Amino acid sequence: MDTPGIGPVIAARLIGRTRRAHRFPTSAAFANYAGAAPVEIASADKARHRLSRSGDRQLNSVLHTIAVVQIRMPKSPGHAYYQRKLSEGKTPKEAKRCLKRRLADHVWRVMIADEREAKSIPGQAA
Repeated sequence: MDTPGIGPVIAARLIGRTRRAHRFPTSAAFANYAGAAPVEIASADKARHRLSRSGDRQLNSVLHTIAVVQIRMPKSPGHAYYQRKLSEGKTPKEAKRCLKRRLADHVWRVMIADEREAKSIPGQAA
């Protein structure tokens, strides 16, 4: 809950939908499960990316909520990342898609670290 945009309700939804983060070998696998990994759409000489329609839609909704909150918080790292993507020429939709993918990586790393910490505490059920 130290991440901007993640409160008790969002954290509970993340844990409830993900269960154990260790079941995903990489952050990319977690992002794919959450539907936050972009899918390449290629036609002729153009290659674009769009958000995957597969994956856990409720978990994707949680990531979307975190992204929207961070975009609206001027001093959050997500806001700075979003603004940087906009200045690179991405559309607001594309910039939000990039932020959601980055948040999926961040959330996975935090959940993995929390699980490792819980295992290292003696007497704590894993």
